[in-house]
Amino acid sequence: MSRMSRIGGVAGVGRREVISRLGSVVAVGFASGCGGGQEGSPTSSSSSGSSSTSSSAASTNAQCVVTPALTEGPYFVDERLNRSDIRTDPATGTARLGVPLDLTLALSQVGASGCGPLSGALVDMWHCDALGVYSDVSAQRTVGQAFLRGYQTSDQGGNVRFTTIYPGWYPGRAVHIHFKVRVIAGPALGNEITSQLYFDEAVTDRIHARAPYSVHGKRTQRNREDGLFRRSGSRLMLALAESGAGYAGEFHAGLKL
Repeated sequence: MSRMSRIGGVAGVGRREVISRLGSVVAVGFASGCGGGQEGSPTSSSSSGSSSTSSSAASTNAQCVVTPALTEGPYFVDERLNRSDIRTDPATGTARLGVPLDLTLALSQVGASGCGPLSGALVDMWHCDALGVYSDVSAQRTVGQAFLRGYQTSDQGGNVRFTTIYPGWYPGRAVHIHFKVRVIAGPALGNEITSQLYFDEAVTDRIHARAPYSVHGKRTQRNREDGLFRRSGSRLMLALAESGAGYAGEFHAGLKL
């Protein structure tokens, strides 16, 4: 149920076919979920957050490396919700319960002459809640809701920041977050990448043993059993550090321009 629409008056032009070939190119690291359906080719891994008392497994995510692409899956909805905190449903103001997660995506553009920050890009993020449910999906009876969805525009340093919750799980997929980056101005207009972020199993085990995640029971799919993760998920791992009552992480994402 993916929908491409005009953003800021400019039509977004899909380029997945071209970008999906970039996964083997070394250039810039690029930062994405939960959903019930098949999703595409992978992204890169992530580095740990700065405020930490302990962290998850070391990340292999690096700057200046092109991120592998993954298909967006069935649950992308172009809500055009410009916000950093995506936990609430805008209609009710009710926040989805779960362990807080502060996530920074550091975007880079990769060219023949090198790489640098990718500013002014539109970055969507979406994922399921602690019970494996997506918003605005008819099959899950959440049409009209928009929790755990939103976008930010990358700043001069190429950064976007989101406040969300640690995702839950649903049958057939490992725990993940989706993200989509779209270039909406300049000569590279229309370039985009869609991918996913994955998590260390030990961290997921600890978090999912707590309420409200534990209500959903033990997950049925781990990283190694997920077909999408096996393609290049090791390059899309989001390393986390404890931050207050939750976690924080940073992921370097690279787009070939």
